[in-house]
Amino acid sequence: MALPLDLTGRVALVTGGSRGIGRGISAALVSAGASVVTCARSAVDPADALPGTTHEQCDVRDPEEVAALVGRVVERHGRLDVLVNNAGGSPYALAADASPRFHDKVLGLNLHAPLLVAQAANAVMQGQETGGSIVNISSVSALRPSPGTAAYGAAKAGVDSLTRSLAVEWAPKVRVNSVDVGLCRTEHTDDHYGGDEQVAAIERTIPLGRMARPDEVGHVVAFLASDLASYVSGAQVACHGGGEPPAFLVVQQSLHVE
Repeated sequence: MALPLDLTGRVALVTGGSRGIGRGISAALVSAGASVVTCARSAVDPADALPGTTHEQCDVRDPEEVAALVGRVVERHGRLDVLVNNAGGSPYALAADASPRFHDKVLGLNLHAPLLVAQAANAVMQGQETGGSIVNISSVSALRPSPGTAAYGAAKAGVDSLTRSLAVEWAPKVRVNSVDVGLCRTEHTDDHYGGDEQVAAIERTIPLGRMARPDEVGHVVAFLASDLASYVSGAQVACHGGGEPPAFLVVQQSLHVE
C-alpha cells in the first residue's frame, strides 16, 4: 500500500523559514506540494529566495505584526493549513552574567512568539472544515542542561510543554506537535562550533556519526503536517541522531577503555 506524503493545496507559514533549518523545512513542504510563506524580520533578496515560496517581513514578537501577517496569508491564499514555529535562537551568555533584558528577549523570541503566532493561526484553523496542523521547532536543549544558553533551554522546554497543552485545548480541529532538533549543519555551523576539525570531533559524539541536514528536519515536519500523521498530536518527536551519550561513555571511548 502506497503511503503518499502529499500537501498539495495546503498553505503553510514557516517563521524564520528563509535560512538554515527553516529553509530546509520550507523546501520539504514545497516538495510535498504546499504553498509556503516564509517570514522573518528582514527582507529576502529575490535572488536568494527559495523557489516556490513567498516571503513576508514580520517581527513574530509583535502581536500587531503577527495579526497582520496571518491576515495577509489568508487574504492571498484563502486559508492557512500549516504553521511551523521555527524562528528562534540565542547567543551564548552565562546565566550569572546575562541581564534581565537579555533573558526577556530570549524568552520572548523562543517561547512567547511561538504562542503568539500559534494563537493567530489557530483562530483561522478552527474555522476551516479541515482544521490545521501546528509544528513547533524545539531543541535537545529542552531535554538536557544548556549551559551558556540557559534561558534558551528553558524556553524550549516551555515550547514542549506548550505543545502538549495546546494539543488538548485546540483538539479536535488542530493538531499540535513539536520536534526536538539536535545539532544541524547550516550556513552558521562554523560560527557556532569552529572549523572542520572541531565539527568533525563533535560529530563523532553523535550516535549516527554526523549532524543533521536541514532537509532531514524538514522531512519530519512534512510528515507531522500531513495526513500520514492524522492521529499524532501532543507529541515530541526527537530528531537528534540518537541524542547525546553520557559524558563518562565519551571519555571511556576517547581513552579506548573497554
